[in-house]
Amino acid sequence: MVNKYGQIARYAKLRYASILMLIVIAIGTSGFIILEDLDFINALYLSIITISTVGYSDVMITTIEGKVFTIVLIMIGWTGFAYAISVITSHFVEGGMSNIINNYRHKNIMKNMKDHTILVGFGRNGSQAAEELLKTKERFVVVEKAHELILNNLDKKVEFIEGDATEDEILKEAGISKAKSIILTLPLDADNLFVTITARSLNPSIQIITRATSDSAEKKLLIAGADEVVMPEYVGGSHMAAMVSSVDVVRFLDQISLSGEADTNLVEIECGALPKDLLNHTIFELGVRTNSGANIIGFKTANGVIITNPTPDTMIEAGSKLFVLGNPEQIYQMKKMLKLE
Repeated sequence: MVNKYGQIARYAKLRYASILMLIVIAIGTSGFIILEDLDFINALYLSIITISTVGYSDVMITTIEGKVFTIVLIMIGWTGFAYAISVITSHFVEGGMSNIINNYRHKNIMKNMKDHTILVGFGRNGSQAAEELLKTKERFVVVEKAHELILNNLDKKVEFIEGDATEDEILKEAGISKAKSIILTLPLDADNLFVTITARSLNPSIQIITRATSDSAEKKLLIAGADEVVMPEYVGGSHMAAMVSSVDVVRFLDQISLSGEADTNLVEIECGALPKDLLNHTIFELGVRTNSGANIIGFKTANGVIITNPTPDTMIEAGSKLFVLGNPEQIYQMKKMLKLE
């Protein structure tokens, strides 16, 4: 898509060029009306053929003043008129080429997009989700139907698809069949429910994360096929309530980042991504804390059971996950040690 500021600049040049052209024509028309005593149509006609240097001879200039005015008009007016014509022409030519180039770029990006996330909606929750996805360097595309909202965010490093996510074709354009997850942040529960059903039918294995505004909507979304349902108002209220009795605990948790930008990061490691020679060993044998300083604070078994603060003899196997806490340097060293970097 065209950068918002470049688009504004092009339209400004077009506006100024059009005004310049009208001013030149108006001066020429007024001059011929006054000096040659012509009516408006003949004066306008003579002004345009003079400025454009076409020079038809069916309208004759009879007065000395008129001839001097015509010479000046040709010398000055033609330059401004030619400039205005070139700006107007280039606007449409460059605009057309820009659209062709950007459409080709967009199609090429979407063609190569796979294992990505589809973010539906770019309101308050959607834009926050996009910021986190950018921080974690996740590949994603945003589906948004509000044209003005897209234009206002073209300066962000986000790939937009303009359209209604409740339509199958829009989700297909977003690569729903190749996506690994979809995040629904639409304000209406009914829309999120409809997109959940559609997404599940188009890609049975996709992870669906959606927002909801009520307990009843949460239940319906889970029945419809959502994997995770988040109620922003509930999360915010719980966060504030927790500060009453455990304010320092909440502040500590707020310092933990999933994006690698804070002093303390929490990351998850897919054990299936580890080299084969590291599988079927215990957490103690991995030596994560000894060799990197990071701490394994959680473990998810292949059966989906989450264990907090796992014991050193916990066995690492394909399908399980490690939850590791540490500063950016410790996390980097841990990934390097496990051959994930």
